[in-house]
Amino acid sequence: MPSAVVLDFDLLDDHPNTAGDNQAQLGARLRRAHVQLQQALQAQGLYRIVPLENAQALLDKLRNEQEYMHRCEDCARQIGRQLDTDYAITGWVQKVSELILNLNIEVHDVRRGRVVLSKSVDMRGNNDQSWERAVRFLVNDMAQKRQGNPKYGM
Repeated sequence: MPSAVVLDFDLLDDHPNTAGDNQAQLGARLRRAHVQLQQALQAQGLYRIVPLENAQALLDKLRNEQEYMHRCEDCARQIGRQLDTDYAITGWVQKVSELILNLNIEVHDVRRGRVVLSKSVDMRGNNDQSWERAVRFLVNDMAQKRQGNPKYGM
């Protein structure tokens, strides 16, 4: 099974809500989506997930230099190289409104230096259930496509 590191999700909030509780909820959902994505990718046998901890210093440095990690392809590859993974996965959630959001990932081939997969799924409703459903759908779709094409996402 190929190895991968999953970077934390970025949030692109086109209509930020000023309520502090809402921002805290969004932060918690981003963290849960990150964990859920890692667990589901590994459980489906798509990638062997390597934890970020051993690249934390590099990740902190890059985060200080970049507004969004998903827009810096070389950042993902640098972290993947440091952890000696085959792939580095970036993710972001775009919040268009409280009703319309989308969850996106890109799979970067660390050694070949290119994006091998981009996926997006729309969410309706900014709640825990819609976020969990979006991650689950995304990974299940990847697993189904991998069954038909063993090189899908690689």
